[in-house]
Amino acid sequence: MGMSAGGSKGSGGGRRRRGGRGRGGAISEINVTPLVDVMLVLLIIFMVAAPMMTVGVPIDLPETQAKAMNSDTQPITVSVNPEGQIYLQETPIQLDEVVPKLEAIATTGYNERIYVRGDTAAAYGVVMKVMARISAAGFKNIGLVTLQETQN
Repeated sequence: MGMSAGGSKGSGGGRRRRGGRGRGGAISEINVTPLVDVMLVLLIIFMVAAPMMTVGVPIDLPETQAKAMNSDTQPITVSVNPEGQIYLQETPIQLDEVVPKLEAIATTGYNERIYVRGDTAAAYGVVMKVMARISAAGFKNIGLVTLQETQN
């Protein structure tokens, strides 16, 4: 009747693994903390960068009492800076090139919405020449872009 106090595998004295995971096994759980940190940093970067993604031609727009328009699609913008240079979106062009380039990029034909942005210091005649060329070409939806007046 001897009992052995050794390491028999069947006795309950040794360490047992429960659930298939011991001290030296691989952990198959995802650590989400670094993922959340990266996502928060990206969110902050995009929140800071989003206001800077407007039309790139620096223009001092005049202020009016007109209300903001609702627009579902991104319109084509033609800008005139204080020196009288004309830009289609952000690309500088000549007055003679305005209509052919508009016809090339207009996806809905002559019903395309076109916004003309003229700096407050730009010559009125240059802005009107641009609008006259666009209108004479047959484009119907032409608008002037202004800022809303601030109430003092």
